[in-house]
Amino acid sequence: MGFKTGNFPPVDTQTFLDLPLRDRIRTLALHWAEYGFGTPKMIHTIYVAKVLVLYMLGGVVIATATSGSGPFWDVTQWWNQPIVYQKLVLWTVLLEAIGVAGSWGPLAGKFKPMTGGARYFARPGTIRLRPWRRVPLTGGDTRTAFDVILYVTFLATLTLALLAPGHTTPALLQALPDNTSGLVRPVLLIAPVVLYVLCGLRDKTIFLAARGEQYLPALMFFAVLPFTDMIIAAKLLIVIVWLGAGVSKFGKHFTNVVPPMISNSPSMPFTAIKRAHYRDFPRDIRPSGLASFMAHVGGTTVEVITPVVLLFATNRWLTLAGVAVMVIFHLFITSTFPLAVPLEWNILFAYLTVFLFVGFPSSGGYGVFDMSSPWLTAAIAAGLLFFPVLGNLRPDLVSFLPSMRQYAGNWASALWAFAPGAEAKLNTIAHRPSLNQFDQLLAMGYAPEIAEITMQQTIAWRSMHSQGRGLFSLLYKHIPDLDRWTVREAEFACNSLIGFNFGDGHLHNRDLIDAVQARVGFEPGEWIVVWVESQPVHRDTQSYQVIDAALGVIERGFWQVADAVDVQPWLPDGPIPHTVTWRRDHDSEPAVRAIR
Repeated sequence: MGFKTGNFPPVDTQTFLDLPLRDRIRTLALHWAEYGFGTPKMIHTIYVAKVLVLYMLGGVVIATATSGSGPFWDVTQWWNQPIVYQKLVLWTVLLEAIGVAGSWGPLAGKFKPMTGGARYFARPGTIRLRPWRRVPLTGGDTRTAFDVILYVTFLATLTLALLAPGHTTPALLQALPDNTSGLVRPVLLIAPVVLYVLCGLRDKTIFLAARGEQYLPALMFFAVLPFTDMIIAAKLLIVIVWLGAGVSKFGKHFTNVVPPMISNSPSMPFTAIKRAHYRDFPRDIRPSGLASFMAHVGGTTVEVITPVVLLFATNRWLTLAGVAVMVIFHLFITSTFPLAVPLEWNILFAYLTVFLFVGFPSSGGYGVFDMSSPWLTAAIAAGLLFFPVLGNLRPDLVSFLPSMRQYAGNWASALWAFAPGAEAKLNTIAHRPSLNQFDQLLAMGYAPEIAEITMQQTIAWRSMHSQGRGLFSLLYKHIPDLDRWTVREAEFACNSLIGFNFGDGHLHNRDLIDAVQARVGFEPGEWIVVWVESQPVHRDTQSYQVIDAALGVIERGFWQVADAVDVQPWLPDGPIPHTVTWRRDHDSEPAVRAIR
């Protein structure tokens, strides 16, 4: 792999697309195991430059210059200043909300243009997805001028709070008598908090893009809590984020996440180590013992034990060791450039770990038992745990992000299948800022065969995860001539329709399909979606739907997770077993026959 030249799959581009889909998936999955997406290192360099210059340097310069905590080049002057911490959180929210942080660029399926976010959220007429149907005044799926005003005002209030000078408080001076920078004025945070909620109730995409499940509580703490309570609440927040992510990895899914993530890491130059994460490459690319160790010792154990240690430890050296572990953990994730590329989030969490637990240690009066009231501690902990608990019990009600299942592999997922030529109809959607990703690649000068194989690498990536085996099984069952159809990974594909995705299948569920169908009008049998919900914590199954965009749901059922994780990505022995719980009645038989 060169700086400008990627490692494209070694196939005959003129004949590869004529092969059966199983053969294509096998070839591309084996290539992924050794080279990942094969992205040129120039692309990774662009991301590194964005993080270093725009995010880190830009954020520190703004935070220090507007708070009097500089100079920015002297880290010792500002790393433990509370207002710098607050402003770096605000800076991160602003960039995420605009769309130039996570889920940005070609690694997130944005080729041309590379930015979604504001291009969609500030444009009337684009698709809007409400989170819950029963919330009043949120009906419809079209972004209105009112929605745009809410969103732009949200950005403006974040900017105002970010740029305004600090304000000292008695609680701050009592804790830090020598502090002269103050804190962000609480009154300036009221509007961003309210608009966070209003924008999110109108469009869940904005809320998730701005990572509201993590940053909204932080802004609320900044706005209403006295200084010491604010710091302790922030510790509870980051620990619950870590614990939620760690606990979610207890199931069978996460081991399947590690090998393709390591394979895609530009910081892992040794092909032999990548292959070692698979049982018997190239004959068996299920996860190896090494992958299981990395997943559940290097991942699960770290995220469960270390946060608890940090929350309760009063020994300085134990705290420093825990901080070092979590900083390395986040830097490692950053180095792998995971799909959706949440680099800024990981860098911020590495800094927050140092700021909260080294700058304000439990031994210095900032322990969990030092909050002003135990009832307040209990209320904050309960509030932070509400959505993670609900989301793991009823994943249909809560996105996997508020459920705190980052990187767990237990995601709602989908594959889209288009009859020959039908995918092009998506390009007729009005007010859409970008074309289908296949057409974006054509516009960049890619040959059609190269563009198509590039897109098929994403479905090979999906096949290497547990859900992919079940989803492909459904497609083989419902579409006999699937080899002729166009199959797309929904996480990537929906990016061009709504401007954001972070591996959350709730952003491309029935609501998005209906919104697109209302604008395009696919014929029965032209666009088939196989969609699966996350696995609830108390069940061994995942529930699926087969959806014809023109007809609605045509089948529901479930599969055993154990069956999905125990087969090769390309399903050499055929589809995994499914249990059908409902099928569309015979009145739709002519259309159903078209997909069987």
